Amino acid sequence: MLDEIDYSINILTKGGIILYPTDTVWGIGCDATNQSPVSRIYKLKKRAETKSMIILVNDIDMLKEYVSNIPETVLDLIKYFEQPTTIIYPGIRNIAKSLISRDGSSAIRIVKDEFCKQLITLFGKPIVSTSANFSGDPTPLSFHKISEKIIQSVDYVVRVGHDKINQLKPSTIIKLSKNGEYEIIRQ
Repeated sequence: MLDEIDYSINILTKGGIILYPTDTVWGIGCDATNQSPVSRIYKLKKRAETKSMIILVNDIDMLKEYVSNIPETVLDLIKYFEQPTTIIYPGIRNIAKSLISRDGSSAIRIVKDEFCKQLITLFGKPIVSTSANFSGDPTPLSFHKISEKIIQSVDYVVRVGHDKINQLKPSTIIKLSKNGEYEIIRQ
């Protein structure tokens, strides 16, 4: 697994795009702070840049580098999440512009998947995560269901988790307001 992480980091550092397993489904990812590969992912997926993508971080400390204000209540909530939970935070900074919505927010998830966690920790930056499909197409439940065109369009395909079948249950999404209140958008 460490060889895969090292090679993936090499690709990400050079501004490349990877296809990798996440804590939900297979994702297309890149350095979330680098606009060039982020734009390539939008183009690859045939997705409008007005539709944001999820950003993955490894822990609360990394989250704090990219979110200007995280209320204590949210920090407490994060500790108790059992399933993958994405939070839309206001006040995003240090992220590629097209990943930030017009209102200054972005969707960020702290990963629990061991491969993702180690990859992000050793890379030292957040990574984009968007499902491995063209915009509007069904999300593939396994690596073997990913379009060959998607596979050929990335710079590297991680060789971990190809036999895993994902339970297609998207992450819970919570939207946080500037005053610290939150609402559950998807459960």
